[in-house]
Amino acid sequence: MIKKGIAIGVLTVISLGYSIIPTRGDAVTYPVVDTGQEVCYNASGEIACPVAGEAFYGQDAQRDGNQPSYTLSADSLTVYDNVTGLTWMASPDGNLDGTLESPGDKFSWSDAMDFPATLNAQSYGGYDDWRLPSIKELYSLIDFSGLDPSGPNPTNLVPFIDTDYYEFVYGDESQGERIIDSQYWTTTEYVWTTMHGDHTVFGVNFADGRIKGYGTYNPMGGYKLNFALCVRGNIDYGMNDFTDNGDGTVTDAATGLMWQQDDSGVGMQWQDALAYAESLSLAGHDDWRLPNAKELQSVVDYTRSPDYSGSAAIDPVFSCTGNTNETLATDYPWYWTGTTHANLSPTPGGAAAYVCFGRGMGYMSGSWVDAHGAGCQRSDPKDGELSDYSYAPYGYYFGDAPQGDAIRLFNYVRCVRDAGSDSGVGDRDIRQGRLESHPNPFKLETTISFSLPRDEIVRLTIYNVLGEEVTTMADGCLQAGEHRYCWQAADLPSGLYFCFLEAGRSSATKKLTYLP
Repeated sequence: MIKKGIAIGVLTVISLGYSIIPTRGDAVTYPVVDTGQEVCYNASGEIACPVAGEAFYGQDAQRDGNQPSYTLSADSLTVYDNVTGLTWMASPDGNLDGTLESPGDKFSWSDAMDFPATLNAQSYGGYDDWRLPSIKELYSLIDFSGLDPSGPNPTNLVPFIDTDYYEFVYGDESQGERIIDSQYWTTTEYVWTTMHGDHTVFGVNFADGRIKGYGTYNPMGGYKLNFALCVRGNIDYGMNDFTDNGDGTVTDAATGLMWQQDDSGVGMQWQDALAYAESLSLAGHDDWRLPNAKELQSVVDYTRSPDYSGSAAIDPVFSCTGNTNETLATDYPWYWTGTTHANLSPTPGGAAAYVCFGRGMGYMSGSWVDAHGAGCQRSDPKDGELSDYSYAPYGYYFGDAPQGDAIRLFNYVRCVRDAGSDSGVGDRDIRQGRLESHPNPFKLETTISFSLPRDEIVRLTIYNVLGEEVTTMADGCLQAGEHRYCWQAADLPSGLYFCFLEAGRSSATKKLTYLP
C-alpha cells in the first residue's frame, strides 16, 4: 500500500512528486543546516559507526541535524533552500552565457560586489533583490560528503557542494589554475589584514572544503579572482541572538543551540575531544556533543579579531582561553569539530575540521603570518607527532599547503547541545537511538542499525523520494539494546531513499543512497 504525507513524530514528510522535505516546528531564524557527513572515521580511515562507550563515538555522522533539502526552480536558474529560506543562483555563471568556466566566470572582489546589480537589472530568475552572501550564508551550502583533493593522484573528485542542485567546476589546470581553485566570494571582510598586510575577504572553497580569508589584491599576482554565487531572502540568516543563562551556558535563540560558555581550558587530540564532549555534565544537562563544523562556525563573530578588537572572534558572552601562537604573540585557540575533513590521501580520515577563533597562522616565505584570518575553517591531523611535520622557528610546525598552515594537533573544545531538548539522560537516550547505515552509499544492500536504552514501540520504515512507503522493516515492541536490519534494494530503482525511525516519543531520519 502506498502512503503519502505521513507524519512521523515531529517530522512531517511532504510529497511534492520530486522530493520530500522534512519540516520542523522550530521557531528559529538561523537554522544550521547539517553537514551531510554520513560516514564515520577513526584517526585514519572509514569505520563502522561506533556505539556509546566505544572510541570515536559522538562524531558528526552520528548526529542528525537539519538535513539539507533543496528545490530547483522550473527554469533551473535558482535553488530554494527549504531549511534556511534562502534562494540561490543555481550556477556561479559570472558572464551569464549558460556555460560555467574557470577562470572565465570569476570576478575580482570589487566586481563581485557589483554583480548583484546586474542580476537585479534583468530580474534574474524572476527576482530583483539579489545580494552577494555573507560568509555564514555561503557556508550553509557546504557539504562534508565531499573529498579534499589532497593526495598523489586526485581522481574521483567529490566537491563540497550538492551538485544535484548547484553547478560546479574545479580549477582549470590548462589555464594555470590548481584543481582546488574553486573559491567563492562573500561580503564578509576580515577586520584586519592577512599575509603581508593584504586587504582580506572571507570565502568558501567548495573544492577542498575550507573557509579562508583571501587577499583581494597581490602586487605580484594582481587581483584575486573567485566565483560569485548570489543569494536572496531571509535577511536575518547568520545573525545570532545570545542569552547568558547564568549557569555556565549560552543559548542562541536564532539557531536553537545551547553552548558551553567556557571552553575546555586545554588542548587535546580529536579522539579525546569527542570523549570530553560525551562525558561533559553541565547545568543539569549531560547530552553535550562536539559541534559539527557548521554549528561551530555559527558562533564566530566576524566583527572581531585579535588585532582589531584584542579578543577572540566570538561574542564576549563567551570566554576563550588565551594562548601563545607561533610568533609568541598572545592569541586564542582553534577549536575542534566532530566533522572529519576527508581527503584522497592514503589516510582519507586522518584530519578533522577546526575553526580558528584566533589568527589562522601559516608559515610563508620564511616567517609566520596570519594566513587566513580569525574565523577561517581548516583542518588538523587527528593524532600523530609534531615531528612528522616541517619545523619552523620557536619550535612550531607547519604543513605542506601553499600557505604552510600551522600544525597543532592539540586543539580546544567548546561543546553544544540542542536548546529545545529535555535535559539529562533522556536526551542521551534519544541520541543513542538514532539511525546508522553501513555502507552508505550502497549497492544492493545496507545494514541499518540503532540502539534502544529501554523497551520501546518501534516503527522502522523506508520511503522513496515521492514520499511513498517502500517497506516497513520493524513495527512493534523491541527490547532494549542494539538492533540491526539488512535492507536489500535489488528490485528497486537506484537513487535516494529515506529511512524513518519512531521509537517511543523520539524520531530520526537517515538519507540512504542506492547506487546502480
